[in-house]
Amino acid sequence: MKLLRGKRAVAAVLAAVLATGGATGCSAPGADDKSSDDSGPIKLALADAQSGQLSSLGAWELKGAKLAVSEWNAKGGINGRQITLDVFDTQGDPTIGTNLARKIASEGYIAMIGTAESAVTIAMAPILKQEGIPNITSGQSTGLVAVKSEFLFLNGPTSTTYDETLAKHVVDGQGIKQIAMITNNGSYGKGEHDAFLKALTARGVTPVADQVVTTDQKDFSAALTTIRQKNPKLIFLGAEEVESGLIVKQARDLGITAPFAGAAPQGTPVFLDTAGATNAEGTIVSSPYLSNDISEASKSFAAAYKAAYNEEAELHGAKAYDGTQIVLTALRSSNVASGKDLAEAIRATKYEGLLGSFAYDETGVGIRATSIGVIRSGKLVAAAG
Repeated sequence: MKLLRGKRAVAAVLAAVLATGGATGCSAPGADDKSSDDSGPIKLALADAQSGQLSSLGAWELKGAKLAVSEWNAKGGINGRQITLDVFDTQGDPTIGTNLARKIASEGYIAMIGTAESAVTIAMAPILKQEGIPNITSGQSTGLVAVKSEFLFLNGPTSTTYDETLAKHVVDGQGIKQIAMITNNGSYGKGEHDAFLKALTARGVTPVADQVVTTDQKDFSAALTTIRQKNPKLIFLGAEEVESGLIVKQARDLGITAPFAGAAPQGTPVFLDTAGATNAEGTIVSSPYLSNDISEASKSFAAAYKAAYNEEAELHGAKAYDGTQIVLTALRSSNVASGKDLAEAIRATKYEGLLGSFAYDETGVGIRATSIGVIRSGKLVAAAG
């Protein structure tokens, strides 16, 4: 099903969002009857960091999901029932996420959107599996697949896809082999480290430096000094937006001029703002959503997003929009099923999304391709060739 196409659809979504003050059916958690009832609103939960260092991810994800829900509600919902989207703040903390998973299960939510943080999603997954609540996450760690939950789905590629595409571009395409790595020891960073190292090893390349930092580190001078001594031609980044930006900024202050390369975080405004446009110039990014101009669908999505929130859309909002659309499409096709039946309906859904063509397998992965972009003059653009 093609969604948000053309000015008429954009206007309808904007009207729906503005009519509710931008709330898009958001209400106090637990305020409605259970979605398994055949009347009343259909309850979706969104769990993400709405506060703390990773709150930008949660904010983008919430806006993308709200936009999708508002479109469906503007068209009458599902079987005449409106959809609510209640928000739970994980603060980017796996322990808090675990407690919220129990709360979501106890309050009758039919499915969960989120989280954007792999570690938090992995912590929540066993409870959601036990309770039979399908969950579609924006995380990309291969650890999500390792959970082996039939209720866990990804709304984007795994680190393996991101980093294999990146290695193919920089090693096979550009002939760069003198590569340093700096990653953090969190779930995301470990996933990126292992995936990129595997891709390099398959090509007979050994990193000239392999530095691992902590997720809460602020001073990277020691790791960067070690990297500088090796004189790399490229530095791979495996850390979230703020930390990656700080690493790049401090690297430039130390006189390191080598370009950086990475995945989803390096394509976001937060990374660019933290690093500074001049410092980030030339950064190579592997992403399934390079810009808002890649297709007519992305242009329409970006126009609706801009009209609703007065902000430019980006990858994480697009991922959450796609993921929410997939869940809602499965709910419609299954006549508002729940539990295992809903999970099976999601797995059976074929969806042409902003990120590409989704088709889920037994691992919960539905999309397996990214493109390569480069930051030029403060913007992520498609790489030449």
